[in-house]
Amino acid sequence: MYTPKHFLITDQQEALSFMQRYSFATIVTVNDGVPSATHLPFVVTQCDDKIILTSHFAKANPQSSEILNGKPLVIFAEPHAYISPKHYEQVNSVPTWNYIAVHAYGTATLIESAEAKAQLLEQTIQFFEADYLKQWESLPEDFKLNMMKGIVGFEIIVDEVQGKKKLSQNKTKQERQNIIDELNTKSGSTEKDIAAYMAGLKNKGTQIAN
Repeated sequence: MYTPKHFLITDQQEALSFMQRYSFATIVTVNDGVPSATHLPFVVTQCDDKIILTSHFAKANPQSSEILNGKPLVIFAEPHAYISPKHYEQVNSVPTWNYIAVHAYGTATLIESAEAKAQLLEQTIQFFEADYLKQWESLPEDFKLNMMKGIVGFEIIVDEVQGKKKLSQNKTKQERQNIIDELNTKSGSTEKDIAAYMAGLKNKGTQIAN
């Protein structure tokens, strides 16, 4: 992912937190030179210094047999916002887009046994809706087994993380504040999220020099 130095996410914990917060991601694989993509919820965990991504395909999805070929890419990208040039002090300015994205590359392995698939689904439930676990456990075993036969579970051990936060770090303090104020008036949650991330940068004092 092309990323100028002042937009780089260099802290792995920051990237991990972002992936956990915006965990509905896009997995990309390549087969015979042709890329394929599927949108999936991921359970994002860390073991020692390794990030682990866990999810499952529908068994009928061709990607379920392609994931072992090469190195899959998982793209986490959620909050974004249009940035109008009206916020800038210079007339010779153009619109842009602020956003945050993390690209994770790694090695995939399949989760194949019924016991391992059950653990995967329970982990997924705990991650997204822990209150549902009691209902899941009460379902008939044959129903759950039939459901599990229709999926292909997998985990990816991440060996490369590329993170980008394009949050107007190359603009003046006043221009950044103008953008934050405008985004906070918007009705959409993504604009407010970008405003919050920009304010976080301001509070940490991590902007590049004006």
